[in-house]
Amino acid sequence: MYLIITASPNIDGLTAACAKAYAAGLDKAGGKWEHYDLCERKISPCLVCGNGWGVCRETSKCAVDDIFTEIQIRTRSAKGIALITPVYWSQPSERMKYFLDRFRRCDSLLKETPATKDKQIDLIAAAGGSGNGTVQCLAEMEMWCRHVCAIPKDRIGITKFNREPMLAAITDAAVRIVS
Repeated sequence: MYLIITASPNIDGLTAACAKAYAAGLDKAGGKWEHYDLCERKISPCLVCGNGWGVCRETSKCAVDDIFTEIQIRTRSAKGIALITPVYWSQPSERMKYFLDRFRRCDSLLKETPATKDKQIDLIAAAGGSGNGTVQCLAEMEMWCRHVCAIPKDRIGITKFNREPMLAAITDAAVRIVS
């Protein structure tokens, strides 16, 4: 099973097209997948509980009750993950940052094996405007992969200017993560 995690409020935009292209690649390669849209489901920012760490440092569980816990659990059995975000001010969207921040706090200091240890993760940054900031957004997500011991596989920047060839590249990346 593969996870597709998206975080755009625009259900018909470039990020949604990227998720569809990725799912099509997984289907083509015979991979089973689940899609989590962080704008469709409730996800909150890190509350920086307690003395700044709360229970996450000791238990790897977040004190906030929302979709994050389900996704965190599903990452343990996932064969691969795609993180697909719009680019806002050279960064992942706020909802994606909520997920990334909380996951890093819960998993990067684990005494046991982190949920994403040695998992391949495709990083996709969709810039609907000028395309500026795409590289910085991908770099931020790559750094997150390093913190949680994941393997950043493909880093794909897509804009309105290169939409068609990059959607094909996204489909190909999904095919390759299965094989």
